[in-house]
Amino acid sequence: MHDNLHIMTVGGGCFWCVEAVFNQFKGVQKLQTGYMGGNVPGTPTYREVSSGLTGHAEVVQITFNDAIISYVELLGVFMASHDATISNADKNLGPYGSQYRSVIFYHNDTQKEIAETFIAELEGFNEKPIKTEIKPVKIFHEAEVYHQDYYNKNPEAAYCTTIISPKLKQLKKHFAKKLK
Repeated sequence: MHDNLHIMTVGGGCFWCVEAVFNQFKGVQKLQTGYMGGNVPGTPTYREVSSGLTGHAEVVQITFNDAIISYVELLGVFMASHDATISNADKNLGPYGSQYRSVIFYHNDTQKEIAETFIAELEGFNEKPIKTEIKPVKIFHEAEVYHQDYYNKNPEAAYCTTIISPKLKQLKKHFAKKLK
């Protein structure tokens, strides 16, 4: 991999939304939706992960050029674009399941330290405790083809117009200089 290219893997709600958010940023070279964090053998399917029984989270693997956008900046985007205060253990999550938990999978000790420091500093400004998990990277299972680049392929789908599009509009207010 090129010296300036790095990988970040995060989960924070439906991966369609996370992917659409990061796709807006300069320096993001590649995005893949998938599953990570579970302990079941084989390659999981969307249906299996959605059952909540696999232990996997819906994640997005982000290849980025840190000469254009840093890991810290991407963490800021990640934390600003989802509710990191929802606990995986909360039984009142409604449509949320463990596959939608807030999680950062670190690829090396530097990413781990940066993520831990970032979350600790953010907690000082947050009213509710942050529930984001910070875990070592595990095997990345790429999601089915129809989940890849979902927003761009389905901009008129109900989820895209009611959830993703408004979130992207908010991004433009807060991160305008970093957007493509």
